[in-house]
Amino acid sequence: MKVMAQMSMVMNLDKCIGCHTCSVTCKQAWTNRSGVEYVWFNNVETRPGVGYPRGYEDQEKWGGGWVRTKRGRLKLRSGGRLKKLATIFSNPKLPEIHDYYEPWTYDYDMLLNAPAGEQTPVARPKSLLTGEDMKISWSANWDDNLGGSGETMAQDPILQHMSEHVAAEFSDTFMFYLPRICEHCLNPSCVASCPSGAMYKREEDGIVLVDQDQCRGWRMCVSGCPYKKVYFNHKTGKAEKCTLCYPRLEVGLPTVCSETCVGRLRYLGLVLYDADRVAAAASVENEHELLDAQRDVFLDPHDPAVIEAARAEGIPEDWIDAAQRSPIRRLISEYRVALPLHPEYRTMPMVWYIPPLSPVVDVISSSGNDGEDAKTLFAAISKLRIPLEYLAGLFTAGDTRPVEASLRKLAAMRSYMRGINLGEGKDERIADAVGMTGETLEEMYRLLAIAKYEERYVIPAAHTEQARELDELACSLDYDGGPGMGGAGPFGSSSGQQVPVAVENFHALKNRQTADRPSTPGRVNLLNWDGNGTPGGLFPPKGEKK
Repeated sequence: MKVMAQMSMVMNLDKCIGCHTCSVTCKQAWTNRSGVEYVWFNNVETRPGVGYPRGYEDQEKWGGGWVRTKRGRLKLRSGGRLKKLATIFSNPKLPEIHDYYEPWTYDYDMLLNAPAGEQTPVARPKSLLTGEDMKISWSANWDDNLGGSGETMAQDPILQHMSEHVAAEFSDTFMFYLPRICEHCLNPSCVASCPSGAMYKREEDGIVLVDQDQCRGWRMCVSGCPYKKVYFNHKTGKAEKCTLCYPRLEVGLPTVCSETCVGRLRYLGLVLYDADRVAAAASVENEHELLDAQRDVFLDPHDPAVIEAARAEGIPEDWIDAAQRSPIRRLISEYRVALPLHPEYRTMPMVWYIPPLSPVVDVISSSGNDGEDAKTLFAAISKLRIPLEYLAGLFTAGDTRPVEASLRKLAAMRSYMRGINLGEGKDERIADAVGMTGETLEEMYRLLAIAKYEERYVIPAAHTEQARELDELACSLDYDGGPGMGGAGPFGSSSGQQVPVAVENFHALKNRQTADRPSTPGRVNLLNWDGNGTPGGLFPPKGEKK
């Protein structure tokens, strides 16, 4: 048994309102530089829908993730070393810019500097890649709230596996929001796909990162990631991805997306797992057994044998304590309500999801029935075959039983707590119906509904003796505008003081430019000035008398 620690996340989809605050704050913190205009480390998708990039779940097209051979071993779907060497200069399985979207800005200078006239000036959209006028036809959030309508339903890879009747009926049933970040997998196919060894999984906390100095821009990692959460920076020629805000985690702070989440749906914590069992768990023959196989890899941090093995591996005592208090372990292994995204990719993702129950309640309520009644909810969950089938396509490789079990527990919790709040007492029959106790349902309610900050985020700070240094060493992207950024380009670079990525905080943005420069050459005024420096003509020269 080789005990290792992994920072993990669980998202409660029942609480996501699709406000995209997580996307915006992540964009501001990590991808507001030139070259990553189209990059969204965190995006919120409306399901059913095509996702971002479009159709990323179609692995027959993109070749992401792992497949199991007849001998029971795993191989990359996109091919092994020889295949990669043969196509290293021409990778045919890459999303194109139209699969993402062509980033744009607007000709704001036309509004600011246009002379007086009879016609109102128009700020035309201009491509951030070519600088030419363009017509906006797609973006990262283009299909928001369409919910499987005819506009995008035919392009949803999961709905394509269902009959036309099922797919059409599903669009009338419900929709929900799916926030997505890098999964920081236990068996990452992006790391295995990288020819230069630039992709690596940190030993101390399992976060998957890209060494910018080692990266040679082969982009095999983009193909290898089945979630398409590795992006290519066209300015630096390097791959970039979600870092799980590791500079924040190292000092005990949650990720930016978690900190700013309006619905408080994200949970962060540490889990201990047996690294010796990862390959076997990812290689099980039946895809429906992948969920239980991954759960079996996680270790009980209260087990004396596990604690002793963790100490032998050099895991600090406070990390072991954090694993014991982790909300992730309870949601995944104890309550068993959280599910992984596409376990059939065999990457063993470590961002799990609690499937949404609210849309099922809405369907019941719209029919005139009591949407909180336990018996009605249980009957509806088992009969709503279409939502179960779709959710199973997302979270359990098509097996509806774990999804139904998770939804039944959430329904039992809702009905049980309603009885308490209405003064009707504790109905243990509701808990018995889902194989739980009333006390356990109350504990799950406290965690999912009213958990405090320190209960949702159990993050042990990094140890200097474990990670050597908290600051990045010799990273070409230490500074915006540093050696890896290629200097000033057509889109400019930040003004103000250079801020190391490792000390990112809420005040760092004060020293960053909010706009590269006016969209067309013109005078800097108070409307387009970024607040840094003293542009000529904006202030009177020093020493000049008023």
